[in-house]
Amino acid sequence: MLGDFYLWIKALHIMAVISWMAGLFYLPRLFVYHVERSDGAGMNAVFQTMEEKLLRVIMNPAMIVAWVTGLMMVSIPGLIDWSSIWPWSKFIGLIGMTWFHMWCARRRRIFAEGGNSLTGRNYRMMNEVPTVMMVVIVLSVVVKF
Repeated sequence: MLGDFYLWIKALHIMAVISWMAGLFYLPRLFVYHVERSDGAGMNAVFQTMEEKLLRVIMNPAMIVAWVTGLMMVSIPGLIDWSSIWPWSKFIGLIGMTWFHMWCARRRRIFAEGGNSLTGRNYRMMNEVPTVMMVVIVLSVVVKF
């Protein structure tokens, strides 16, 4: 039955992944600005509101939809050749992406508690993680090595 809706599921999956990736790229950038430009309680509150809304309203739902639609596609018989390397490398990339999402959520909670100890440079370096995961995932799916 899922096979009949494959293209709709795939389209929803792609939209969710784009939304999730946008958040994964932007939230660490907000952390950089939060650390480097938050000189008063007013700006701190603004950054915390932006970070919290991005995570709760965009990133979390997008991640859930991406996972659910991905699992729906995986459950369609014959769609994936499990003897190939690519589904496994994509899965590793997806686990890395999900770990990074959880890391960002934890960092947001630490900011909210007033306990951030990382620098803007730390957040800039961590901002490269979703790029690496995206490269692994896209190459896995498109090249199918």
